[in-house]
Amino acid sequence: MPVDSEQLHEVRSFDPYGAHRDDPYSFLADIGETEPVFYAPLLGAWCVTRREDMVAVLRDDQSFSARDHNPRPAAALPEDVSRMFRTWRGADAVAVGSLDPPEHARVREVLNAGFTPARVRAFEPTIRAIATDLVERAAVLTEFDFISAFAVPYALEVICRRLGVPEDYYDRCRTWSEQRIELMMSQSNADPERLREFARGLMDFGAFARSLVQERLAAPQDDLISELLHDGKAGRTLTADEVSVQVPTLIFAGHMTCAEALGTILYQQLQSPGGWAEVVDRTIAVRDLVEEGLRFDSPLAGMYRTAVRDVVVGGVHLAAGSRLLLLYGAAGRDSRSRACPAAFSPDSRSATHLAFGHGIHFCLGAGFARAELEIAVEAIATRMPGLTLAPGQPPHHRPVFPLRALTELRVRQ
Repeated sequence: MPVDSEQLHEVRSFDPYGAHRDDPYSFLADIGETEPVFYAPLLGAWCVTRREDMVAVLRDDQSFSARDHNPRPAAALPEDVSRMFRTWRGADAVAVGSLDPPEHARVREVLNAGFTPARVRAFEPTIRAIATDLVERAAVLTEFDFISAFAVPYALEVICRRLGVPEDYYDRCRTWSEQRIELMMSQSNADPERLREFARGLMDFGAFARSLVQERLAAPQDDLISELLHDGKAGRTLTADEVSVQVPTLIFAGHMTCAEALGTILYQQLQSPGGWAEVVDRTIAVRDLVEEGLRFDSPLAGMYRTAVRDVVVGGVHLAAGSRLLLLYGAAGRDSRSRACPAAFSPDSRSATHLAFGHGIHFCLGAGFARAELEIAVEAIATRMPGLTLAPGQPPHHRPVFPLRALTELRVRQ
């Protein structure tokens, strides 16, 4: 029988930034058995842990808004920082992931055309060349941090090359992305001057995106920005302002989630009983390994939604305005599903995960990301067949939930 949220007096100390940073899933599995929807005061949101409830929410875009889908700072930002954080993309600018119907469909349709299977296949030789180059550089090292030596530069260069970002700006795009994370994750003890530095960086990010789009508007090249401006299906394109808004999100999401997924995939397989040898000799298919990595520890552990009217989720009555965190990673560990084993177990069952979301906001670059991950794993397995974890303490995650990012991953060959 559904219950009102006011009846659930006990709040849960879910802390993915501290106590549950490295392993949020044990806590979520325990509580999910009896309370599939619970309130986490640290996050200011109702956490949804069951796959069926998440899918129901993601399918109901009339009752739930994606407008505020990102994490919020834990404390109020200084007023000037808050203003820059709201306007760095442009006045009233909203990226596609935050758009609700009907505006969402028009923008999404044009963006989708940039990631069709044909477009992905055409770009695969470039992805392979990037992977090969970075693997060759790392292959001369006896021991190295996989995250900084391969995962991050690989994912960053792939998305920047697809967009048409000049090479001189790769590192700045990485810095700007990190500054955005720092502002989203800002705590009450944050240094106001550092926050201003981050906000000014985002203003530069927005200005860079607008400048690059204007260049491609005047002189198209063979890249995604030019396609969005000039080559839309049946004449449908986006305006320069609309493309400028999407560019930072494509850079941010396009490289961070891929780098995080690569770290998880490598770490989980290297510590498994069969080790990396099972990938090298194809005992485990590369595609199955990638899908299992996405299921077992999704690089985006969740996404926020806001109820626009009174709703019932998982048997709990929630009032309009309630903020929900859909825990995609927990859905991948849902004990009620045969496709969600508790252990890391690469096989063909993992394709049912929610790592790319569901519904109208399903990741538009899912096919691109899958190709990118598979090509990277193949390149590493070919050039580094003897890869193992380096001795020492197990790696830790950064306090950037719902992103699942390892601080480093020391490996040796």
